[in-house]
Amino acid sequence: MRKIYSHGGDAGALERASGRLPEVADWGVLISRPPARPPYGLAPTPFRFAAIAALAGRAPLGGRREVALATYLAARLADDVLDENGLSAPVRLERAGNARTWLSTVALPAPVRQPLARLVDSTGGKAGPVSQAVRAVIAVTAEFLDRASRLELEQLAETLEAQALVK
Repeated sequence: MRKIYSHGGDAGALERASGRLPEVADWGVLISRPPARPPYGLAPTPFRFAAIAALAGRAPLGGRREVALATYLAARLADDVLDENGLSAPVRLERAGNARTWLSTVALPAPVRQPLARLVDSTGGKAGPVSQAVRAVIAVTAEFLDRASRLELEQLAETLEAQALVK
């Protein structure tokens, strides 16, 4: 819906009197809401942790990419601990076990492997320990991740801490 504002006066009165709208130079046009999507258009797909995934895609093969991929996996598992995602504890435990197996096949630096494994293992439980594990991962992966990726992890940790406080 478009709303037209003039620099002064009543827009409706001018339109009724002349039968046309004034020139664009005389008016400022403000779009109050974005246009609707076409009926055949699909809703945009939300993508969790896009910065971490983008970093993994940009990084060359080897250490930084491996750390980014492992961090992405662990962050997705940690995000699923949130109540809004609705995964039960047994499902999260099974996923954590499978992720732990995958982590054992990835060439990660020694200081990074342990905190990531702890984070993956903690995703079967409550939000409080998971948020602490996310903070530990942020500390050890700081040199491998870019600022946007660290910010996503910080936001995840804050969300998990907020849920832990509520319960």
